[in-house]
Amino acid sequence: QRQMCIRDRLLKADLSQAANSAIVWDKEMKEYYERKRKEGKAYGVVLNAVKFKLVGRMFAVVKRGTPFVELMTYKK
Repeated sequence: QRQMCIRDRLLKADLSQAANSAIVWDKEMKEYYERKRKEGKAYGVVLNAVKFKLVGRMFAVVKRGTPFVELMTYKK
């Protein structure tokens, strides 16, 4: 098994901070976080899911080559 080097830990910490920030400031992520916590999911499990959603968003933006569009603003 490969040992985690310092830059891997720093990247993981940055992603965790981004997920925590998204939970506070991004309405969609906050609703997702609260819904999963009410379902009884553990904090770490939900945080990892938020991280995965953020990484998915990043790759989608790079793949499309367009800025991120917050879809919740168009939802009624």
